[in-house]
Amino acid sequence: MSLPLTGPSLAPKSGNPPKQAVILLHGLGADGDDLIGLAPYFAQMLPDAEFLSPHAPFPCDMAPYGRQWFSLRDFGQDAMLRGLEAVRPTFDSYLDAVLKTRNLTEADVALVGFSQGTMLALHCTLRRGKPIAALLGYSGMLVAPDRLIGEITARPPVLLIHGEQDPVVPFEAMDLAARALDALAVPVLAVARPGLDHSIDDEGLAAGIRFLTGAFGEKQA
Repeated sequence: MSLPLTGPSLAPKSGNPPKQAVILLHGLGADGDDLIGLAPYFAQMLPDAEFLSPHAPFPCDMAPYGRQWFSLRDFGQDAMLRGLEAVRPTFDSYLDAVLKTRNLTEADVALVGFSQGTMLALHCTLRRGKPIAALLGYSGMLVAPDRLIGEITARPPVLLIHGEQDPVVPFEAMDLAARALDALAVPVLAVARPGLDHSIDDEGLAAGIRFLTGAFGEKQA
C-alpha cells in the first residue's frame, strides 16, 4: 500500500520496527524537508518512533517555491475551512496508510504541526474515528471552532505553543483555540513563548519533546 503523500523520514533510533509514528506537518511555503530536522531531537526520547515529514500536495500559490496544504490567499475563516475540507481526504488517506503499512493504531501516532500544519492537524484529527496519542501544535490556529462543536469525534491530548511576537499567525489564536478545545472537553495545554516570533525555539522544542514522551509513556513501558 503506497502512501498518498511522500517526504523525508527518519527510521527508529533503536533500529527496531517502529512502535510509534510521529508525523511532522510543515507550514505554508515550506516542505517536508523543513521539519524533518527536528526528528533527531525527539528521537533521543522516542527511540522506537519513526518520523515522517510529508510534503503538502500543492505548490505554494504565494511564493515561487515550497508547498501548501491549502491556499491562504484569503485568510478568512470560511475560505480556510473550504481549503481544509478539500485536503482532509488526502491527509486521512495518508494517515490510514501509515497505520496499515506499519501495523500501528491511532494510539501509536502523534502529530507535530507548525503554522498551517497545526491548522491541518487540529482540523483532521479532531474529526477522526479514534483519537491519536497526541497533537503538538506550534504557531497555529483552530479554524472555524464553531463548526467543530457539531463535528468533533475524537479528543486527543493537545499542546499548543506560540510566540508572543508572532507577526504571521496572531498570538491570540492560541488562547482562542485553547478555550474552544477546553469547552469541548479536549485535554489541552497552552504555552506562550515571550519574545518569540513565528518560529520554534529551544524551550518550545523541549516542551514538545516532554509532551510526546509523556503521551507515549505507557506504550514505551
